[in-house]
Amino acid sequence: MNPGEYSLIAVVGVSNDASKYGHRIFRDMLKAGYPVEGVNPKGGLVLGRQVHKSLSEMEKKPELVITVVHPEITEKVVEECNRLGIKAVWMQPGSESDAALAKAKEYGIKATSACFMVAKGVW
Repeated sequence: MNPGEYSLIAVVGVSNDASKYGHRIFRDMLKAGYPVEGVNPKGGLVLGRQVHKSLSEMEKKPELVITVVHPEITEKVVEECNRLGIKAVWMQPGSESDAALAKAKEYGIKATSACFMVAKGVW
């Protein structure tokens, strides 16, 4: 695990519901020391942190976006990443789709379809 590998990571699908993966991933990445910010269209606070309503409203653009949302939302996130020049998306299991992966490839975005938390040794 190397939390300093990225200057900023955005988790799209952060939730206040502690039983949801969007909450657990955000919480455990914070505990592990990752530079992470949350994104959810509802905004608000999660774990005392301000959550952005979109990637576009983030002051600093993340180097990596992790999706923890339904596949059709992931497709829209990939399009937003393309507009913003974000070149890496990590699709958590269940958030990926063939269409999202194809769009990422078309846009030249490096897409990984696996559990970030397991791959990086956080879980």
